[in-house]
Amino acid sequence: MTEFFNAVLSFPTVVFSFLLVVVIGYWLIVITGLAELDDDGAAWLGLGGIPAGVAFSLLIALAWLLSLVGSQIAGGALLYAVPVAALGGAWLATRGLLIPLRRLFPDEERPTRGDFVGQMCVIRTGTATPDFGQAEVTSADGSSAIVHVRTSGQDRLARGDTALIFDYDAEGEFFWVMPYESEH
Repeated sequence: MTEFFNAVLSFPTVVFSFLLVVVIGYWLIVITGLAELDDDGAAWLGLGGIPAGVAFSLLIALAWLLSLVGSQIAGGALLYAVPVAALGGAWLATRGLLIPLRRLFPDEERPTRGDFVGQMCVIRTGTATPDFGQAEVTSADGSSAIVHVRTSGQDRLARGDTALIFDYDAEGEFFWVMPYESEH
């Protein structure tokens, strides 16, 4: 065990050992909820598509491991090349590992029903009342959906009427709508 600590705390591994301690601290802060995973800030290194914290953590952990192995193999003047070689090898390995990880972190947020609130819709059933109705709404990506709608009060909407979605009832799984008349 003493040999391991000597290797970890001697040049060149000590450089990456310090960074590995920082990474462990970062993950402890994320796990406790004091911080969140940051955005895709590692794209400039060719490590984009996942949160920068994940990319840098992988890069540093692999560089530490490669530096540890390299410090045991290399000697003399070659010892000074180990950090550079470890960092380059870690970068290549991290790029390879990120390919399957990118599927876990989609580029865009998935749409939710709440995204329809504030949108216009067109009534598709014969009428829309406080008890029944369906409408067609177009999402930001251009796709359309048929959703359940209800009116408030005495409002009654007929097929083809335009309405404004002003709220979503998660328990009833329907949208509240109100008549909307264009001014042109």
